[in-house]
Amino acid sequence: MLEHNIIVVGTSAGGVEALTYLVKNLPADLNAAVIIVLHVSSHSTSVLPKILSRAGNLPVSHAQDGEAIVHGWIYVALPDYHLLVEEGYLRLTRGAKENRSRPAIDPLFRSAARTYGQRVIAVLLTGMLDDGTAGLMAVKMRGGVAIVQNPDDALFPDMPRNAINTALPPAMRYAHSLKS
Repeated sequence: MLEHNIIVVGTSAGGVEALTYLVKNLPADLNAAVIIVLHVSSHSTSVLPKILSRAGNLPVSHAQDGEAIVHGWIYVALPDYHLLVEEGYLRLTRGAKENRSRPAIDPLFRSAARTYGQRVIAVLLTGMLDDGTAGLMAVKMRGGVAIVQNPDDALFPDMPRNAINTALPPAMRYAHSLKS
């Protein structure tokens, strides 16, 4: 049986609240790595690992370039760096901004799809515009699972709505509520 053990999560505006809820509900014995991109200003200081550490039972840290991927751990992108997934480790890059962001969601999702294919679960949460949509399509094309927050539950519904309308075929256009 195929194991889905690479979980990539992308969010933007309203994302701290959504991520806190998500992390709070992850099991302490999760047999997967969780890798998160939250749009933040390149000049910001990220305190997201501290916030998520208090919310859940899994260890959380900023991703480091070349760091080994460990199941049961949550990795958070640093401001001004794209976070990519390679075979067994994480890569930080200062590549061009995508969707006006660095870190951006699409590079994370695409790299996870390319590297781990069917093992990937991609989760797109609240935010504006459409970052994450192309990445979700890449995950689906490689046989991974795409999950999108219900736009009605999102503080900023654009990203989930755009992803549902663009990346998911009509027969699969359902959204998941974080509060179910």
